[in-house]
Amino acid sequence: MSVVARKETLVKTDPISARPPSNLWRDAAIRFSKNKLAMGALVIVALLVCISIFADVIAPNPNLARPIDARKFPGEAGYVLGTDDVGRDMLKRLVHGTRTSLIVGLSVQAIALVIGAILGLSAGFLGGWVDFFVMRVVELFTAIPQLLFALFLISIFGGGLFNVILAIGLIGWVDICRLTRAQLFSLREKEFIEAARTVGVPPLQIAWRHLLPNALTPLIIAVTLGVPIAIFTEAGLSFLGLGINEPTASLGKMVGASSAYIRVYWHMGLLPTLLIALIMLSFSFVGDGLRDALDPRLRK
Repeated sequence: MSVVARKETLVKTDPISARPPSNLWRDAAIRFSKNKLAMGALVIVALLVCISIFADVIAPNPNLARPIDARKFPGEAGYVLGTDDVGRDMLKRLVHGTRTSLIVGLSVQAIALVIGAILGLSAGFLGGWVDFFVMRVVELFTAIPQLLFALFLISIFGGGLFNVILAIGLIGWVDICRLTRAQLFSLREKEFIEAARTVGVPPLQIAWRHLLPNALTPLIIAVTLGVPIAIFTEAGLSFLGLGINEPTASLGKMVGASSAYIRVYWHMGLLPTLLIALIMLSFSFVGDGLRDALDPRLRK
């Protein structure tokens, strides 16, 4: 049997290569659309993203402060959701705080995906001393509490949106790296990979065109489920006063600032807390729906 014929035989017998990727994604979209909870969460996420994109149009001048005696309860003096501790419109602050949370969540996962995928791809495909070195680095980062490491980085570089994203992103790549490495270990011995090696496909091309695309499904799920974790971490840092600096709106910072007024002005802490919970639950349900849709074995 010739090399080309052997390759064709191997590809036909492999279930991943035998099925067109478009059919896989179409079937996954159909399964996802049947998950009502995930679809509802996706609608909420899309709505929050649209609000964040047009935040300056929907809620202009969110930092406009008024005298302290101008604090208002929800519905009072034309303020739908009241004002905060310095008289700023809570509705506008919540809109811009949502944008901050989404920017942090998505940017952190982008950084984590780039670092984790590159290191995991290198460790899983090359193996040997590269795998040994990468896994020792992973073990080192695993041994360090992530929140404390983020606090350490912020104490060095200071607060602010960019520094918070960088600090959380530099500790959020570990799980993605492990997942990518595990996926490549299970894929690199598949028959269609052996066929590519047999016909002389370069290793880098095998990793980029064959291994990584087949490992995308768990990575997409991991990134989606990692967004609420990043948002919660940013909220915790801002609550402690070490995250987003003024005047940028942050939901966690709003909760922290409300602690002195919670007995009287209950809405200052309750509203941003509920919004954080809504964002986190929405992304979590979307992630669960993607996991079920992209893995037919998990269908009920």
